[in-house]
Amino acid sequence: MSAQEWKDKGNAALKAGDFEEAISSYTKAIDLDPSNHVFFSNRSAAHLSNDNAEQALADAESCIKVNGSWAKGFTRKGAALHKLKRYEEAAEAYEEGLETSPGDAALGRGLQDVLKAKSAASKAPAAGGMGGMGGMGGNNPIANAFGSDMMARLAAEPKFVPYLADPSFVAKLKMLQQDPNNMQMHLSDPRIMEVFGFLLGIDLKGMSAGAGGDEKDGQDQMRDIPTPPQATPQAQAEAKPAEKEQEEENEEKADPDESEEEAAARKKRKADQAAALVAKKKGNELYSAKNFPEALEAYGQAIELDNTNMSFLSNRAAVFFEQKEYEACIAECKKAVGVGRVNRAGFADIGKAYARMAKASSRMGDKSQAIAYLEDAQMEMYTKENERLIKTLQLEARKEAAAKYVDPEKALEAKERGNEQFRAGQWALAISEYEEAVKRDPTNAAYRNNLAAALTKIGDFNAAKAACEKALELDSKYVKAWAKKGDIEFFMKEYHKALDSYKMGLTVEPNNSLCVDGVRKTTVKINEGSGKADSERAAHAMADPEIQMILTDPVVRQVLNDFKDNPKEARKALGNADMRAKIDKLVAAGVVQVA
Repeated sequence: MSAQEWKDKGNAALKAGDFEEAISSYTKAIDLDPSNHVFFSNRSAAHLSNDNAEQALADAESCIKVNGSWAKGFTRKGAALHKLKRYEEAAEAYEEGLETSPGDAALGRGLQDVLKAKSAASKAPAAGGMGGMGGMGGNNPIANAFGSDMMARLAAEPKFVPYLADPSFVAKLKMLQQDPNNMQMHLSDPRIMEVFGFLLGIDLKGMSAGAGGDEKDGQDQMRDIPTPPQATPQAQAEAKPAEKEQEEENEEKADPDESEEEAAARKKRKADQAAALVAKKKGNELYSAKNFPEALEAYGQAIELDNTNMSFLSNRAAVFFEQKEYEACIAECKKAVGVGRVNRAGFADIGKAYARMAKASSRMGDKSQAIAYLEDAQMEMYTKENERLIKTLQLEARKEAAAKYVDPEKALEAKERGNEQFRAGQWALAISEYEEAVKRDPTNAAYRNNLAAALTKIGDFNAAKAACEKALELDSKYVKAWAKKGDIEFFMKEYHKALDSYKMGLTVEPNNSLCVDGVRKTTVKINEGSGKADSERAAHAMADPEIQMILTDPVVRQVLNDFKDNPKEARKALGNADMRAKIDKLVAAGVVQVA
């Protein structure tokens, strides 16, 4: 086979979504004729469709090296860099291409897309829904309009190319870039007003009497102006069909040198595309009716008629997902993304394909891959739903990783190492080993109690107390944990809580020496403090919700007042066991002093 025949075979494979076959065919064409830049360009497109942006970039650079004046080479380079998220370099590639081919539509669209992606990446999530105006959004709209990307955006619009050929006009633009306040000086130039309107995304030409032009010209101009960022979602939605119709009209416009065969092929392609949409509609109806086999057949017919529309492949992927054929779903989504990139599908459509791949991966149990696909989806089009799914999957992945890490034998080994470090006075190393033991066996209450003991040694009483509380959640009858919790609360001068903890331990084991000693020393400490004000301890106790609740009890407040005004009634109230317990707790906390 000749190089051209291999190239044609590669084209057919690329359209069919068989990217590996396309790459192989283009490689054979290159081997036969390495001087043909088109072969490198096509292989770059195939690599990009196959999610290999690095190879796509290498082929794009080879294409430019062979023919540095061919616009599509720069388009390929920009697309590969865009995929790699190297937005600055991608923009430079498109701008370099526009210098050699001013007004090239593909380069212009590519530049706008990469500027949009760059803006979304720098401002997500807040800027997820902004339009493609790149530098818009600052406090000075004039300064933003004449930003650093101004020349590139104008060069991408064919109607402005003649303006840029005028050195005096370019000088005015550069003057405005340096100082936007000079705008007033140039209002008499209708070209400045037209450019300014384009950069802002509004039709100043239609509003300016000095700009001239009839109503139709104004309408044509508006069709070329990107949707401004302030446009409502409804307005954007209404604008898309008109833009699509205009693109289709431009694509279907006959070439003056078109042969009869080419004209017939163009008409057939248009008819096939219409028939494909009919087949897709039929597939959608079958899908809604859960008739999945026939839905797949209908979508397959649509693909045979028009293999440039990624939505048909995405719909097949949705069917595979419903059938729980997750590997087939992912494979079909990858084909859809490849076709979408080759045919410049919207960011939202490609993002949805990645999101479906993520859901399929999640169903297969591969959460890390699902997260990676969702992150790809977010780079295409940020959505809150995807962000929520990422966080949910990350949480589930952490839980699964923790569960896989459990190993009681290794936990025991870590605990023994911790004990050795504890006896040696190496508190930090002991803490590390006890934490490892907890990770290896999170249901063992003793390991958490050991951790609490080590944390107490370095004075981290809050963390130590939390470790005790977790141990007691696991085993409420673990007396050592009650005693350790009481000791920590004693050190923190939370005597009322310490007393409760020791007493809870005694309900489990009435003669436990640790808890008995704890009650004794705490009672002594409370009695020592009776009649003495301890502002620090009282303030600490006042932050305790339990103490706050007791103090807000109107009956308790009345009894406290009776101690001053009516001691007889106060002593009578203390005959109630519940009231006595509350007053004792206030005394133990240091909130109330008893003479």
